[in-house]
Amino acid sequence: MNAPLPTPTGLPLEGVRVIEFTHMVMGPTCGMILADLGAEVIKIEPPGGDKTRNLPGLGIGFFRSFNRNKKSVVLDITTPDGQETAKALIAQCDVLLENFRPGLMARLGLDYDSLKEANPRLIYVSHKGFLPGPYENRLALDEVVQMMGGLSYMTGPEGRPLRAGTSVNDIMGGMFGAIGVLAALRERDKTGETGETGETGETGKIGEGQEIQSALFENCVFLSAQHMQQYAMTGEPPPPMPSRVSAWSVYDVFTLAGGAQLFIGAVNDKQWLTLCRVLDCPDLAADPALQTNAQRVALRPALLVTLGEILKHHQADALSRQLEAAGIPYAPIVRPDQLVSDPHLRASGGLVPMQTEDGGTTDVVLLPLTMGGRRPGVRQPLARVGEHTDEVLASLLGTATV
Repeated sequence: MNAPLPTPTGLPLEGVRVIEFTHMVMGPTCGMILADLGAEVIKIEPPGGDKTRNLPGLGIGFFRSFNRNKKSVVLDITTPDGQETAKALIAQCDVLLENFRPGLMARLGLDYDSLKEANPRLIYVSHKGFLPGPYENRLALDEVVQMMGGLSYMTGPEGRPLRAGTSVNDIMGGMFGAIGVLAALRERDKTGETGETGETGETGKIGEGQEIQSALFENCVFLSAQHMQQYAMTGEPPPPMPSRVSAWSVYDVFTLAGGAQLFIGAVNDKQWLTLCRVLDCPDLAADPALQTNAQRVALRPALLVTLGEILKHHQADALSRQLEAAGIPYAPIVRPDQLVSDPHLRASGGLVPMQTEDGGTTDVVLLPLTMGGRRPGVRQPLARVGEHTDEVLASLLGTATV
């Protein structure tokens, strides 16, 4: 049974149909990326809706952040009728996404091995805690793998491991899932042939799908790879970032007048001389002990104290303008709530309104890329629970029960 033709989008994944059995962040991120790039993404929610919709605290923004441009279908896949309906929908799809605990999809008969014979073109993406190996059946969370994968150790000060300030592994794990889908679609095109071939007029072979796995732990280890290689090359365990030996003399956060803070980086000799000029410190520029970056790094603790005494008399706004004009890397310390009014995000089209499931409006952050000068954006309101159930299931023949 062929699926109904999707509404043309002019986007690269137009015509690709995705069915998504996901919740929380990792799987939904993968689905959102594919949806933003033009795929028709059908999110399967349980009766009552995805519980991620109603998370409190730091989870309150998860659903709206990672589920745009999707359709919502309510289906109870724990029942035989729901499983049969799911299989009928899967038969119409190019890609399946899931991020449930290990073994659940197999118990429901919705794992790759149960589906691949009837759906040889299916690209099946599992988002897990761990890739196959001794840990594969463990349950994992972003914070768990940050502790296991070296990230928390490198982020916090000595003796105080600290998780990163966002769900970095969940989000990047979804990104790697999407990268896998793009590669698998290309590979499927290469293994299949369209039209007729040879003198016999035989139909070309069907392109082959495959199973893809993306995992939190391996994602976090990838983030820590540079530190692992540092150890391999030096034989010395790398210290946490707050205790690191910097490669640059001026690469730190300074406190300015009124308690404002500014990160300033001068990573080569030219930038050092420019910074001295901006700060009106010709004596530092002329000091023979500070002529090269290596010399300055050797004297870094004392140099940072000297710069701190100078900078505490500067106003952040005025100094920022001077640093920008001089081409010196700098950054104010910005909270997430302040980004809502960031002039660059607004002007570049990276923050746009989306109608929410309750009829309101919220600003959402788009994918951090342009294609042909355009940002893939919001194409439809955030789906209400089950909003597209009738529309999507109407494409199925028979009397499958929801």
